[in-house]
Amino acid sequence: MSYFKMKKTQEIFSQIYDQYVDKIYRFIFLKVNSQEMAEDLCSETFTRGWQRFKENSQEIENPQAFLYQIARNLVIDHYREKGKVQFVSTDCVSIKDPEINLEQKAIKSSDLETIRTALKGLKAEYQDVIIWHYIDDLSISEVAKVMGKAEGTVRVQLHRALKALRSQINQA
Repeated sequence: MSYFKMKKTQEIFSQIYDQYVDKIYRFIFLKVNSQEMAEDLCSETFTRGWQRFKENSQEIENPQAFLYQIARNLVIDHYREKGKVQFVSTDCVSIKDPEINLEQKAIKSSDLETIRTALKGLKAEYQDVIIWHYIDDLSISEVAKVMGKAEGTVRVQLHRALKALRSQINQA
């Protein structure tokens, strides 16, 4: 690869990194509930992404889906290696709205804790689809690309995930 082509590839990947690092970190953190592990896995996600990107950036049609898939696989590998139980935390997920007063913040915090607890009881695919669609604000088509599934399948899975989440919340 020529110097100029490599430089351009680095610039493009740098922009991809800047655009998605917070979302990828948040996704991983919600899955592993450890800041240190989330940082390590996020770093590994972008390292693997860079290796593949510099080999053939034209193969990667959707960088966001590509990075989420790497992150998802790393989280799965993490739990396989450690034999840990997977759970979700929203401790570092903040809803930033300067107009919200303290009472509203307390209510939202309580709601987030209820949802966090309920999410722990869902299977991993349901957690993923809820996090991607509602927390990371991905569209159904973007979630479908990340999961490698048809949009209709994702809609059904999201519906089932929400139904399971409601059931978990009602049991609490």
